Amino acid sequence: MIPVLVCALLSLTVADSDLDKLYPELEHSRTIYVTENGPQLSVAAEQMKVVSRRGGNATLPCKIRMDQSMTPSRKMRIKWTKMTSDYLKEVDVFVAMDYHKRSYGRFHGRVHLQSSSPMDASLVITEITLEDYGKYKCEVIDGLEDGTVVVSLDLEGVVFPYYPRLGRYNLNFYDAERACRDQDAAVASFDQLYAAWRGKLDWCNAGWLSDGSVQYPITNPREPCGGKNMAPGVRTYGLRDKDKNHYDVFCFTSHYKGRFYYLIHPSKLTYDEAVQACQKDGAHIAKVGQIPTEAAVRFSGFPDKKHKLYGVYCFKGQH
Repeated sequence: MIPVLVCALLSLTVADSDLDKLYPELEHSRTIYVTENGPQLSVAAEQMKVVSRRGGNATLPCKIRMDQSMTPSRKMRIKWTKMTSDYLKEVDVFVAMDYHKRSYGRFHGRVHLQSSSPMDASLVITEITLEDYGKYKCEVIDGLEDGTVVVSLDLEGVVFPYYPRLGRYNLNFYDAERACRDQDAAVASFDQLYAAWRGKLDWCNAGWLSDGSVQYPITNPREPCGGKNMAPGVRTYGLRDKDKNHYDVFCFTSHYKGRFYYLIHPSKLTYDEAVQACQKDGAHIAKVGQIPTEAAVRFSGFPDKKHKLYGVYCFKGQH
């Protein structure tokens, strides 16, 4: 057995020696490190949140940064999308490549690039709506290089709890969306409700939020509202079934161009008479979402529309 092993070792030694003669440039046990250059293209935002109001304009910042060795190509693509509340999908807003530009859906005709320089991909949104609130992603692609940044668009406004004539806890999520729309508002986000809670909103009845969760804000803990020994905060029931579960809703509205006013009238009115009186004055009967955000509102519920009990608040829009 030993002679066989000796022969094998001699064979390997000869083989290694032959390789050295044939390929003298080879160095055994060499470690090779492969390095990759850093990104040659990136994007950045001067501010991560922009605040505006309904009917106003806003510029969402997005600046392109390139390595000095690069120059923007004609095939560079700039794309803006709006992120949904659950972050599972994105809604196309605007795309630009060279001279080709396109806006999408409800953003059509309301968005364009600021283009203050070849490296400026900032998005300008005009005639802002309640639905424009949220997070937007700027994505720039040039060949194999790309970069993204996310910017939030916030709106000045007010959150208010709402329930229908049928009483409390009668709205599934889709009914809640319609109820807010009918009051010239949109279902509030958690961030909007949290800001309202910090502004001392206290409401003991749970309501839908835009992400499908059900929550309510408490500044004054008490037994009927989760217990008096609980700390103040926004209470949550978590995500609920949008079809089967029924709650109230928290709506959000923002300033709208127009005039909210109490119509001087010689007598009390039924609901139908109130509608006609506002129309005769060139306006329409005001919705909850059109009440000025600084107003101190007292709520009387849903009286019988056929009785002459009240005057009327009207709203006259400005176009």
